[in-house]
Amino acid sequence: MKENSPKKKERRAVSRRLRVAGRVGDAAVTTVGDVLRLVLRLAISAVLILLCAGLLFGCIFAYYVKNTLTTDLNISLSDYSLSLSSTIWAYNPDGSLAELAVLQTDENRTWVDYEDIPPYLEHAAVAIEDKRFYEHKGVDWYRTAGAFVNMFLGMKNDFGGSTITQQLLKNVTTEDDVTVQRKLVEIFRALDLEKKYTKEEIMLWYLNVVYFGEGAYGVYEAADTYFGKDIQDLSLAQCASIIGITNNPSLYSPFVSVKRNADRTKIILYEMYDQGYISLQEYRDAVADVDGDELHFVRGENEVYQQEIYSYYVETVISDVLSDLQNRLGLSSEAARQLLYHGGYQIYACVDQNVQAIVDSVYSDPDSMPKPYYASTQPLQSACIVQDPYTGEIKAIGGAIGEKTKNFNWNYAINARRPAGSSIKPLAVYGPAMDLGLISESTLVNDSPNVSLRGTWWYPRNSGGYSGIITIWDALVASKNTVSAQILDKLTPTVSFEYLTDRMGFNLVEADRDYAPLALGQFTNGVTVREMAQAYSTFPNDGVMTYGRTYSLVTDSNGVTVLENNVRTSNVFNTDAARCMTEMLEAAAWYGTGYEVYLGYGKMPVAGKTGTTSDDCDRWFCGFSPYYVLAVWTGYEMPTTMYYSGNPAAQIWRRIMAPINDPLPVIQFNDPVTRGGDTGIFGNLEITPEPTLTPAPTTVPTEIPAETPQVTVVTP
Repeated sequence: MKENSPKKKERRAVSRRLRVAGRVGDAAVTTVGDVLRLVLRLAISAVLILLCAGLLFGCIFAYYVKNTLTTDLNISLSDYSLSLSSTIWAYNPDGSLAELAVLQTDENRTWVDYEDIPPYLEHAAVAIEDKRFYEHKGVDWYRTAGAFVNMFLGMKNDFGGSTITQQLLKNVTTEDDVTVQRKLVEIFRALDLEKKYTKEEIMLWYLNVVYFGEGAYGVYEAADTYFGKDIQDLSLAQCASIIGITNNPSLYSPFVSVKRNADRTKIILYEMYDQGYISLQEYRDAVADVDGDELHFVRGENEVYQQEIYSYYVETVISDVLSDLQNRLGLSSEAARQLLYHGGYQIYACVDQNVQAIVDSVYSDPDSMPKPYYASTQPLQSACIVQDPYTGEIKAIGGAIGEKTKNFNWNYAINARRPAGSSIKPLAVYGPAMDLGLISESTLVNDSPNVSLRGTWWYPRNSGGYSGIITIWDALVASKNTVSAQILDKLTPTVSFEYLTDRMGFNLVEADRDYAPLALGQFTNGVTVREMAQAYSTFPNDGVMTYGRTYSLVTDSNGVTVLENNVRTSNVFNTDAARCMTEMLEAAAWYGTGYEVYLGYGKMPVAGKTGTTSDDCDRWFCGFSPYYVLAVWTGYEMPTTMYYSGNPAAQIWRRIMAPINDPLPVIQFNDPVTRGGDTGIFGNLEITPEPTLTPAPTTVPTEIPAETPQVTVVTP
């Protein structure tokens, strides 16, 4: 038994080791299984997370597309035939039409029909630009996916991947900013475009719209520019050469580099062969033409373009129509311009050519303008607008003094923003206060330097002295700054500001909601002559302002209405407030600060207000007759003090308004139906007993009394 003892011990030890190993093995198997199960759970979780994220992204993207992206293209490709010039028409007094201007640009464009385009041209474009053009539905998803991968992985902002359909859209909308949003919009528009048009139509418009450099738009002009040929006479090599330019005209134009153009032409020819558009022999012959210098680049005998010099009125019509095309059709500025100049539009202007001729006769002759008593280094500048207060039709525009020698130079009537001075007082102060019943013509006020305002420490001075207790009538006639400030204090700057911006459409900034800008017209950015003429239409039109318009209708080449520009109005003042203001402004133009505009006894009555800004840098007169509103600004290109006897703006105003109104029957302004009641006295008055109110005159005297001083009171 003892002999076997070691063996038994050994066997037991082995058995124990085997049992331990088994347990370890079981544990290992369990651990591996747990790990595998964990990995599987993690993988499933990751898939579910990615799936949920994908669904969430898809929902967010769908919402973004639906609510953020504007994918509608509210134009028809047929509008881009590019062969029809647009025309601006004016009405004659008898109702007939007269041609005012034919719109042209320095771009060379000639439309060519599809049947006249050589197949080589079309196939060259497809081969190099969009080889799956005939198969896709507007978007090549293979190229698009590759472009997006290239953008995200390569960190490049060059999307690429555009089909011919997408390139056409970029050309007609000129929306080519490099953003993800623009690319997405382009994709959806391309898909929509291919639902509406055939491949032939899309190719036709593409080849007629694309730019080929050297001022040539479309294949017809490209053939003439580079080869002096009709498009139907182009060889295969010449077709490929022209198409090669489109990728980058400044790089591949043969007038820039013959070698680069030749290299790209060969690439296109090979693609045409590889894609089955030409035979091997055609490919070899065309390459031989390129190598053998058989392309014969010759500049075509293009007509030298002499651009017409447009009037300020025509330019304003163009600007207004372009603005409305952008706002109403959702086009970019360049797309609207292309449509306007080449869509064959018929534009009906509101100009009165007789009135415009009178304005031109005044503004075209610098020597006839008022002369300063102290000369400036700058010539006098001025601008004016004549408007019908009832229809809003702008009848004439004077954009600057002197001969107009180029198109779209500075137009002071539309582009310039200058402080309005005291000419703003009837609009910002007196009119609103009378509309709200705070004052009447006969309200007494203290024209004194010693009045404290409730809402501000600021208080202006009068350049012409102080008159003590006077009526509102006399204060406006003499343009008293102190009274304007006191009325504004009762009205509050907020109410005045809202009258100007909400009711009269002035483009002011928040800083202008304050005493000095509103009481004295010293606005941060100034106002335009157009804004002032428009606002002054409120007075003769019984408190209703009519927005100025330079055209009434735009139709396409088929007579279909594109834009209607109907009368737009805004109710500013009540009728009696407007008529009482007109009475006071008539007095101001007869014997007050605006005496220089008085047309004479028995002539047409006129009314209005002068305006002078700080340091006499700007002089205005804004006024009206029963027929027309006329706003005139004078000043210098770079604002500086004006040294003139009287008001040059008023003098110009009379030179225009007199001949405009002379042929018309003399009529009077409407009298108020009821006048505002006595609103008492305001200001810091210490008078006992209360003075007797002086009633406002019901009619304006017919001649200037000899003792009436003709004094111009200006804003400091």
